[in-house]
Amino acid sequence: MAPESNERTIGQLVADATHDLQGIVRGEIALAKAEVAQGAKVIGKGAGMFAGAAFLGLLGLIFLFHTLANVVAIWLPVWAGYLVVTVLLLVLAGVLALLGKSAMQKAKPAPERAIEQGKETIAALKREG
Repeated sequence: MAPESNERTIGQLVADATHDLQGIVRGEIALAKAEVAQGAKVIGKGAGMFAGAAFLGLLGLIFLFHTLANVVAIWLPVWAGYLVVTVLLLVLAGVLALLGKSAMQKAKPAPERAIEQGKETIAALKREG
């Protein structure tokens, strides 16, 4: 009769290590996905603000043309109203463009934390190995 041993075999240890390593890799991938999704959301918000700025800029140009047409055709106070609206729309477009630029600069689409965690994991495995 063979003596019973509480020690695990090399095959069991390798299987456990492989299972643990798979869990670590899956966790790193999940972290990377979460970081990329968060960065993409911020970029989408900035792009939306740029689109709003472009739309308001186009409206501003339309009003500017109406203003110029009224100024040339009739020298009445109506053009002053058009001019005020035009300036207001262009100022709003500028504000949205600045907000969009600010949002784009804050975006971090690269999964920096996941990359750092991956480097730390590789370093720890090298130390153990």
